[in-house]
Amino acid sequence: MHDFIDRIIAYVHWVLFLFLEALSGFLLFQYNHYQGSIWFTQANTVSGIVHEWESGILSYLRMPAENAALVRRNIILQHNLNVLRHTVPTQPSQGEAFSPSPSGELEGCCLSLIPARIIDNSVRKRDNMLVIDVGSEDGVAPEMGVVSGSGVVGIVSGVTPHHALVMSILNSHSSISCRLRGTEYFGYMKWTGGNPLRAYMDDVPRHAHIKKGDVIETSGFSNVFPAGIFLGKVAEIKNSSDGLAYELEILLGTDLANLRHVNVINNFSKAELDSLMAQ
Repeated sequence: MHDFIDRIIAYVHWVLFLFLEALSGFLLFQYNHYQGSIWFTQANTVSGIVHEWESGILSYLRMPAENAALVRRNIILQHNLNVLRHTVPTQPSQGEAFSPSPSGELEGCCLSLIPARIIDNSVRKRDNMLVIDVGSEDGVAPEMGVVSGSGVVGIVSGVTPHHALVMSILNSHSSISCRLRGTEYFGYMKWTGGNPLRAYMDDVPRHAHIKKGDVIETSGFSNVFPAGIFLGKVAEIKNSSDGLAYELEILLGTDLANLRHVNVINNFSKAELDSLMAQ
């Protein structure tokens, strides 16, 4: 106890000095208008800088959640636009307006989205795979489709309780049923290696009217992806090897080398459809 008191006495002059400095500063700025205005201006400047730093840090910390929400929203909008595209021509001119729901359910079908984050990925192999941070405990199962806000990513090939392995569209075994937007001409999109932004759609009839820039989307002919999910745009129109059809080179809408947030499509009627198709 005596040592503690001795320490206080030894440094009491510093405490007194700091107290008098603070008091003199308070009196100076409180009772002198010019010095007070200078202090107020500088204090506001420092406060503004601190608040700007705080805002930037908080925005950075919130960015992953905001990006995930935007991806989810974009997927829902893509699907609702496809429903709108096919609904408007069939409605009478004086009928009720179409109003797609902004909910987490995809409009017009028994589908929902399971948000996920990519934790491992590859784009330079012949058969690329990726790993996401959701699994069977989150409702993920094999053969579920995986999409991003810019298009199709791949198909789930295996799951554990907390993770899932996804066969990327950049895989030689990947084959996505697709069509030309605005038509019923369909084929299969495949990746043959090389450029991770280029894939091919085969078996397009020669009488189909195609031009560069036409949109390629999912056909809806499988229970993995609903119709109308963006895949890419026609970059080149070539003849097939037998010359009886077209082969389209597609500029993919999804850059898998720069992708973090995705969603798994949960089709509630998939088991029923699988059972029906197996009969």
